[in-house]
Amino acid sequence: MMISTWRKRRAARLAGKQRLESETGDIEVTVPNHFRCPVSLDLMKDPVTMSSGITYDRESIEKWIEAGNVTCPITNKVLRSLDPIPNHTIRKMIQDWCVANSSYGIERIPTPRIPVSSEEVLEIHSKIKTACRKGDQAGCQNLVAKIKALAKESERNGRCLVATGTAGVLSSAFEEFSKASFDDNVAVLKEILSGLAVLLPHDKATTYLGSDASMDCVVWFLKSEDLSTRRNAVLVIKELVPLDNRKVDMLLEIEGAMEALFKLIKAPICPSATKASLLIIYHMVMSSSPTNAKIIDKFVDLGLVSLLLEILVDAERSICEKALGVLDGICDRDQGREKAYNHALTIPVLVRKIHRVSDLAMKFSVSILFKLCMNEKRGNGGVLVEAIQRNAFEKLLVLLQVGCDERTREKATQLLKLLNVYRGRVDCIDSVDFKNLKRPF
Repeated sequence: MMISTWRKRRAARLAGKQRLESETGDIEVTVPNHFRCPVSLDLMKDPVTMSSGITYDRESIEKWIEAGNVTCPITNKVLRSLDPIPNHTIRKMIQDWCVANSSYGIERIPTPRIPVSSEEVLEIHSKIKTACRKGDQAGCQNLVAKIKALAKESERNGRCLVATGTAGVLSSAFEEFSKASFDDNVAVLKEILSGLAVLLPHDKATTYLGSDASMDCVVWFLKSEDLSTRRNAVLVIKELVPLDNRKVDMLLEIEGAMEALFKLIKAPICPSATKASLLIIYHMVMSSSPTNAKIIDKFVDLGLVSLLLEILVDAERSICEKALGVLDGICDRDQGREKAYNHALTIPVLVRKIHRVSDLAMKFSVSILFKLCMNEKRGNGGVLVEAIQRNAFEKLLVLLQVGCDERTREKATQLLKLLNVYRGRVDCIDSVDFKNLKRPF
């Protein structure tokens, strides 16, 4: 099917005049057909030849192979080797053609860097291990910097680094230097942490940074004044915590870790750091640790409930979902619910998020409303009355009509029963939040 589609596209493109228009728009330059990739039909930037003898652009043929194909897209013959061979002759011809037509706005394609091989990566690993044994900070720093440069150079390099276990090597190096004198090794530890921040999102191993010394160092960087270092630290912790509950317990025992995470939300340095901090806090408040109650109470005392509600007013989708998840966990505790009861934004924000952000945000919003309404003990109805005034009753009815998961449906049904008791006593404010909502059938 994919071959057929590409061939149709190729035939359609070749049927007309294939031209690149110059910047002036007055003159058109025809691109020679043998300079075009047979798959993308674009000018090749990194021509490589397969065992079938056909030349493709590296990016296009690698995507084809990564999709599970083992045949040549043009000849449909099985490829004897899946390793592409750089075609320097064609690449040089393309570059010469670009230079010859530079007056028409054609830019010369840069000479592509050869992707790193697994053998080269393993050699770097060996050198890093040797540097660690010798305590060679400068040597290790240079090698880690080289790894970071390779990872940023291309996605293919990044995949090669992950496949060869580079994150594990860097993690071991971090642990080795963290066990030695921390003050003497700050520079190399900082560089390794930066490398881990690049690689860990693509490597889902769970055994990294398992020692107390290494986690102490990561949290030390999390509390530092350097913004990029704090960002790297929180990104690394974000990748470790969801995969290993022991990391949550280790964080709880490190002084200042919770305050540092809170600070990243209160004084954000970038969206990725804010999201990472929220995700870590979510796993902390939802953990099964015996100290879970103390965790939640500590975050409440720091002012997290008010901060989350203020963020939720105009947060983008991902941050909104994570903030609601944290608030849902906090509302499991009396102290957390008390703060929510006393904040003017609580009910308006929660009701507004139903049907407006995503299914996950709606699920959390309903869950928080459920916890607040089920535990409301004030004689005047408190949040129940306010929820009705904000049209929560109508929105929950719509929720049941358009569908949701079973647990959310049960909570919505219980909420409707609770709200119905006060419904006749309250004047509702007209809402147009869901007037254009359509059923999925």
